[in-house]
Amino acid sequence: MLPLSGIRVVEFTHMVMGPAVGAILVELGAEVIKVEAIGGDATRRLLGSGAGYFPMYNRGKASICIDLKSADGVAVARRLAASADIVVENFRPGAMDRLGLGPDALRAENPRLIYCSEKGFLAGPYEDRTALDEVAQMMGGLAYMTGPPGRPLRAGASVIDVAGGMFGVIGVLAALEARHRTGQGMHVQSALFETTAYLVGQHMAQMAVTGQAAAPMPARVSAWAIYDVFDTADGQQLFVGVVTDALWQKFCALFGLDDLWADLSLRANNARVQARDTLMPRVRAELARFTRAELLARLDGSGLPFAPIGRPEDLFTDPHLLAGQGLAPVTLDDGTHTLLPVVPIALDGARLGGGALPAAGADTAAVLAGLGYDADAIAALSASGAVGPSNLPATP
Repeated sequence: MLPLSGIRVVEFTHMVMGPAVGAILVELGAEVIKVEAIGGDATRRLLGSGAGYFPMYNRGKASICIDLKSADGVAVARRLAASADIVVENFRPGAMDRLGLGPDALRAENPRLIYCSEKGFLAGPYEDRTALDEVAQMMGGLAYMTGPPGRPLRAGASVIDVAGGMFGVIGVLAALEARHRTGQGMHVQSALFETTAYLVGQHMAQMAVTGQAAAPMPARVSAWAIYDVFDTADGQQLFVGVVTDALWQKFCALFGLDDLWADLSLRANNARVQARDTLMPRVRAELARFTRAELLARLDGSGLPFAPIGRPEDLFTDPHLLAGQGLAPVTLDDGTHTLLPVVPIALDGARLGGGALPAAGADTAAVLAGLGYDADAIAALSASGAVGPSNLPATP
């Protein structure tokens, strides 16, 4: 029995931010019903960097296809929302209100409803703007901090979409807890821009503390002298960090740097930071004598932070993820069998699971029947195009 068993979520979502909310809730045990357009969410058909959005963030959900441009389709959606504990949406500001599916309309019919809106911006002068993950990263300073000076660069994953979805889940869980006491639902809102501001807050605080603006990460003055990517003898790379004075002693012993340890002026971290320009060439030369495999063997179990420079595709065969059930099997729309990450949470030591990827509209008939529609009504809705696909049960 997972924590959210018995909780029904209906989501009107696309792309990443909104679906990420449902993806987390479904792994925590909620029943999540995804409302898709007739023919399926367009996210299913994205190419390039968007090709992985749908399979990653929509596993374990049921799918119902509804034409929200038809009155009958909207009526079905309202009936579905009336059965829900939580509604999640991430369409443009005002779109759900124009359909009669906004928070005020749905909560008037279902006062216990928790309505989660995932947007580009929270209330303020920008709230009607359209935003994407990349827009928020550029506008909120994350791209500036990620790239080298003068070359803003978005992070290499949809970090703002996913983090915004996580904040949405936090709000939903808080609203569920409040509902236990009040019996009333709540309108939860999360947004890309404000999520970005929260993530770069550490750099804002650095400015407040030091009086100097934070430099982009590639040009930053690190808090630690040795906190870098190092080249290895076999042309590969490895990250190593020495983040305490105790680890400095261990690092010197591990690599035979007796003269550096004997230099009392380098015993304190801040002194090593100030001596970085003379210290690092020696350290780089020492580590470059080893292959990556030799460095990994030496560093493993040492207590020093280290990491080979991995690529996303390396994670399919990562022994730690495989042993710890951090990857779950999924069958893609074209029949391909693969593994994808699950929510990085363990509950009493047990990992969660991603679930199967739904075909577009695969659960339409079952969901409608559960709402009280009989076979004739389902067939009529299908024939009118209000719901899809068209191969729903015909009138007996």
